[in-house]
Amino acid sequence: MKIVIDEKIPFIRGVFERWADVVYSPGRHIDARMVKDADALIVRTRTRCNADLLKGSSVRIVASATIGFDHLDTGWLEENGIRWANAPGCNSGSVMQYITSLLFFLARKHNLDLQSVTLGIVGVGNVGSKVERAARALGMHVLLNDPPRERREFSPAPEFHPLHKLLTESDILSLHVPLTREGEDKTYHLLNQENLRQMKKSAILVNSSRGEVVDNIALREALDEGLLQGAALDVWEAEPAADPVLADLADIATPHIAGYSVDGKANATISSVRAVAKELHLPLTGWSPEALPQPEEPLIDLTMRTVIHHLPASTLELVEAAVRHTYPIEEDDLLFRKGKKNFEYLRDNYRIRREFGSYRIRTDDREAARIMSELGFEII
Repeated sequence: MKIVIDEKIPFIRGVFERWADVVYSPGRHIDARMVKDADALIVRTRTRCNADLLKGSSVRIVASATIGFDHLDTGWLEENGIRWANAPGCNSGSVMQYITSLLFFLARKHNLDLQSVTLGIVGVGNVGSKVERAARALGMHVLLNDPPRERREFSPAPEFHPLHKLLTESDILSLHVPLTREGEDKTYHLLNQENLRQMKKSAILVNSSRGEVVDNIALREALDEGLLQGAALDVWEAEPAADPVLADLADIATPHIAGYSVDGKANATISSVRAVAKELHLPLTGWSPEALPQPEEPLIDLTMRTVIHHLPASTLELVEAAVRHTYPIEEDDLLFRKGKKNFEYLRDNYRIRREFGSYRIRTDDREAARIMSELGFEII
């Protein structure tokens, strides 16, 4: 059998070679000729999987090592008997880490007291739920919006609110929705010229979901006109291109790497390998990578910590120190600002980043220990 795999998917080389001819290719270069006689295809978002690619091929399954699947024409795949799989929740811990570091960055830049800040979360699935947990651990006030979940669960659900309420009351609004272009829950340009103007002028918009969820031109205009205080963007319309003016206006600008922790990448690969193995009846349905690279400094000692003029650190300053030890978000922002044209290179060659669970914390502040435990750190 034959399997075609995006060459940038980590930990996957050598996994299938015992049972199949494996072709590795840059995702953008995977074409109809390459997949015509393939049994399986394992991709990332850069490969559009539709009739143009797969019509007349022998492909039985398409697995995407990503949380999103808007690059898969799922309707056509299902109509033509081709199974598809994505990796829901694979990078939720990574995005939560990104957002937590971002919240501390924004608090310092804009002189915000996080425990007085209202965070609006649009989309409360695998990722949004973890962001909610982190925000509540930090003592933030949280407003949730998720119409599909609200309909599935008892209605009216008091924990969910209309989008309008989040737009008008949130100090920071964070988007965690899939990209859908049709239907009742369409998210394409969910934030647009009209409703961006409903937000408070002091508000900050965060998008780490999909670029097209926000009308980038409208956002650029809102920031330029001072209708919003700021924005933090990890995703962009027309990726891998990114509007350079919008990037310059943003507080934080990164090249779609919020979910790019080693842990998130490994989870995505595991999901894809197991889905393909199940469909092709290969003995890999319990496969996992043998080992993941470890952090350089996995122990974070916060005992007797002083951070400002030798004064004792507050509880949240201790938490911030631990979060920034694992991931100082401004480093990715700086790399991107220095080379906006290197979008794909920065993604494909992203540094090793481990999530909170790979770090052990030593602290004598019980409240800080409680918060960091809720974030996923190991307390010793």
